[in-house]
Amino acid sequence: MFVRARSPLRLGIAGGGTDISPYCDTYGGCVLNATIDMYANCTIELLKPEDGITFEAQDIEQTFHCPLQTKLPLTGELQLHKAIYNRIVRDFNHNEPLPVKVYTHSDAPPGSGLGSSSTMVVTILSAYQQLLNLPLGEYDVAKLAYEIERKDCCLSGGKQDQYATTFGGFNFMEFYDNERVIVNPLRIRQSILNELESQIILFFTGVSRSSAQIIDDQVKTTTSEDKKPLEAMHEVKNLAYSMKECLLKSNIDGMADLLRDAWNAKKSTSNAISTREIELIEDRVLSAGAKSIKISGAGGGGFMMLFVDPIRRLDVEKALKDLDGHIQPFRFTQQGTQSWTV
Repeated sequence: MFVRARSPLRLGIAGGGTDISPYCDTYGGCVLNATIDMYANCTIELLKPEDGITFEAQDIEQTFHCPLQTKLPLTGELQLHKAIYNRIVRDFNHNEPLPVKVYTHSDAPPGSGLGSSSTMVVTILSAYQQLLNLPLGEYDVAKLAYEIERKDCCLSGGKQDQYATTFGGFNFMEFYDNERVIVNPLRIRQSILNELESQIILFFTGVSRSSAQIIDDQVKTTTSEDKKPLEAMHEVKNLAYSMKECLLKSNIDGMADLLRDAWNAKKSTSNAISTREIELIEDRVLSAGAKSIKISGAGGGGFMMLFVDPIRRLDVEKALKDLDGHIQPFRFTQQGTQSWTV
């Protein structure tokens, strides 16, 4: 028996970082994001007990195999795969071990800034949900994915990615204390989607990065004696509300202007968000006619989102040609995580 699942990666448009504790617990956070047609993929094959447990992350060429057992130690490679297996067995299979082979691959590398790690966790969970016919809603899946990453594996990060890929589409998300999350789906007219796709260039900088230092810096902003980073985080949050209003009113030029303000505010929350390489790219594309840029995700590398007047698009693309990295074609998608039986 085979089951498959796929979940879309997301673009962080505004508010990123305000979904991280303790900021969102103290002040409340909000994020505007949207999913795109790049995916994390999973196939699970149900095996015989004597075949044991196998995880195969095909895109990063890592494999794990062991005899059938109830709990896997969270050491070595494929920690997330192991943690997901442990939760599924403990919480949903009466502590009975599962003989499975789990294949995974993602359309984006780790550290892309598109929420690839959280998207993969949701995808694997969705495949297990299909395999075991688990009665889990969207909020249940997203919260479980968050707990596996942040609590079971002790990985730094926020809350938006798990909810973005689970729900899909354009969403305005609110984050409060006690891990309370409210997802507000936005109905965006097709004409607005068309214009956004015409104006946005998605560029991979060629550098995958770890978000841990940036996230740790942002965690410190809530209690730091230096109030400038905290004020910048408040500005990031306020701009997310303004960005949502522009989006719903089809004010794409206003979104481009706000993206510039949001990028400047975000850089003030941590010195690790921008780098010399990112600034060189920024100078080049702005000189070629781009209206504004922003790194998607925590920062430091990964994918960059550029707002460009379609008339100047080819000029900007030419300015990027001789740089490391590549332009990534994309379309927005309205579907969240999906799973099915083969």
